[in-house]
Amino acid sequence: MVQEEILVKSTLDGTIQPSLLYKSSSKNRPLLIGLHTWSFDRFNQIGNMLPLAEKHNFNLLLPEFRGSNLNTNPNCVRACGSDFAKQDVKDAIDFACDNYDIDKDNIFLLGLSGGGHMALLMAGMCPEYFKAIGAYVPITDLEKWQVQNPNYARHVKACCNDDTYEMAKRSPMSYIEHIAKSNLKIFHGKHDPVVPVSHSLSLYNEIISKYPDASVYLDIFDGGHEIDMQTAEYWLLSQYSCVEKTTITG
Repeated sequence: MVQEEILVKSTLDGTIQPSLLYKSSSKNRPLLIGLHTWSFDRFNQIGNMLPLAEKHNFNLLLPEFRGSNLNTNPNCVRACGSDFAKQDVKDAIDFACDNYDIDKDNIFLLGLSGGGHMALLMAGMCPEYFKAIGAYVPITDLEKWQVQNPNYARHVKACCNDDTYEMAKRSPMSYIEHIAKSNLKIFHGKHDPVVPVSHSLSLYNEIISKYPDASVYLDIFDGGHEIDMQTAEYWLLSQYSCVEKTTITG
């Protein structure tokens, strides 16, 4: 696959934002978007996402969306699920679809941890963009999380200017109605020591209680703060190929 760094002008603030794009050698192939984790940048998920894209000959897009969500990032207020960060992902997808040969009916989104948090926010922003979304071990409520995990509290506060309203605005729990319109599977380790499994349970239960017919699913696995790329691959491909399922009778 051919790697390019694409530079996209933000439709919100006019700044030039980078993404990595790996182009498929074939025409009209799906697009996989991989979202970096909390503490890193667009290079963070090459090792996880590129082998999956290469295996299935998908295009791969790795957006920066304003970098890490750490207080050491001088631009952290515009990272961490801000309107600017979300728009960066959307702008990068639009740019890729407008300028490259991509199957626009098969766009997939995958993120873990901070990337899972961002995947859920994108589901809340533009669910119609994605054939399927996979969110692993996501943070769903920033205010709760900064209390539950003091190691990240200073970073959440820096990104959100220590403002509870801003924490809520950047939390997937605030976008239940729109997330319910997506085709989404959430994966969370039962013994996650970084982001408690209650984050995914609360979001899922809230969605299903209000929108029982939503195509939102939850997989609680026996593990911690991690991603199993095989289960991620199975989920995305099952939605790509629309495998028929056999109904089991009593």
